[in-house]
This record gives sequence, structure tokens and C-alpha cells, in this order.
Amino acid sequence: MSYCVNCGVELDGSLEECPLCNTPVFNPRELPRRKKVPPFPKEKGTVEMVKRKDLGILLTALAVGASVTCGLLNLLVFSSTLWSLPIVGLCVLLWVIMIPAVIYTRQPAYLSVFFDGLAVMLYLYMISYMTEGNRWLVHLGLPIVVYVTLVAETVVLCFRKLPRSFLTVALYFFTETAALCIGLEILIDRYLRLPQGEDLGLEPFWGGISLGWSAIVLTVCVIVDITIITLLSRRRLRNAVRRRLHF
Repeated sequence: MSYCVNCGVELDGSLEECPLCNTPVFNPRELPRRKKVPPFPKEKGTVEMVKRKDLGILLTALAVGASVTCGLLNLLVFSSTLWSLPIVGLCVLLWVIMIPAVIYTRQPAYLSVFFDGLAVMLYLYMISYMTEGNRWLVHLGLPIVVYVTLVAETVVLCFRKLPRSFLTVALYFFTETAALCIGLEILIDRYLRLPQGEDLGLEPFWGGISLGWSAIVLTVCVIVDITIITLLSRRRLRNAVRRRLHF
């Protein structure tokens, strides 16, 4: 004999709900057997992915729109200085950087690095219009961009032509870091020693070179490179290190 838990009326064993108050009838012992219904749907909704072509068109339109708008404002309204040139150069730089990621994904890595270097040069050249003279551009800005581009091209070449593993990648990284720091310090030191209004040429560039902070970086990188080369040349030692460091 069972009773309704809500109104207390006597219930027949075949009923599934109370005839008086429509309260569901269930056996308390069967509660653990019942499946819990989740409060959310089982099927996950998906949102259609944005196509790279459409994203490329959108970003290109934004870059062109920003460049044209700033150029017209600079030409027609705020014409005292060429303030729009750095903005146009920045839009070109960002557009060139996004080409391999959005517009043309099959573009070779070395071409991407080369075009990025050209875009940075163009950006610096446009900035030079807002400064007094282009001495810093010729003797510091462009040489640094060229050198960094060459280092980046070397990294790409190492990754494409040489073996790649955890140790070899670390070897490439520390070697290129040392070369980059040394080159940057030499270029900056040469620019600081350049007399105002004069060009030292190539001969003073190689004379009187003294390393400072880059020598510390070079020392650390050489120590690490020697360690990595030793590990690469000794198979048993390399395997022992891999087992302990899990790489």
C-alpha cells in the first residue's frame, strides 16, 4: 500500500501519478537507478570558422582604409607635418607580416623574412621624414635591419636544411643569439663614434672594435654551445640526459 507524498491519498500500485494532485508516483528505492538528465544539451553547437580569404580581405580593407583616411586628413586638414607617413608605414608593415599567416600560407619562410625586413626599412624611412635629417637611418636604422634580417634568414636556413631536435634547436638559438648581440653592439658603437656630419666609411668600422655587454652574452652562449656539442657527440651521455630530463 502506498500513499501520495503530496496529498496523502491512497494510491493503487499501477498508477504513475496521483489522481488527485497529479504528483508523480515513484519508488524511493529506484532513485539511484534513474539516469540523471544533464541541464545542458548533449550536442555541442559549433560556429562556422572564418575563412582565411575573408579574414585577409577584411584586414587588407582595414589597412587600406586607415592609410587612406590618415593620408587625406594629413593632406586636407592637419597639413603642418607629415604625421600620416609613420601610420601608413605601420599599416604596410602589419599587412606584410600577416601575409604568410592569413593571405598566402604557402609562402616560403625565407621570403617572409625578406619581405618583413623590407617593410621595416620602409617604415623607418617614413619615420625619417619627421626627424631632422636621415643620419640615424643610414648609419644605424638600416644597417641594424639588414643585419637582423640576415640573422633571421640564417635561422630559417638552419631549420630547413639541418637536423632538428631539442639539442640542435638549442644550439642554433644560442649561436644566433651571440651573433645577433655582437653585431648589434658593433653597429651601435660605430654610430656613436661617428662624428656629426661626417661619414667614417668602412675602414674605421673594423678598427677599434671593443665588445662590452655582448661579450658577456658571447661567453654564456659559447659555454652552452660547448656543452650541447659535447652531448651531441657522445651518444651514451646524450641518452642519459634525455632520460633524466624527459626530452
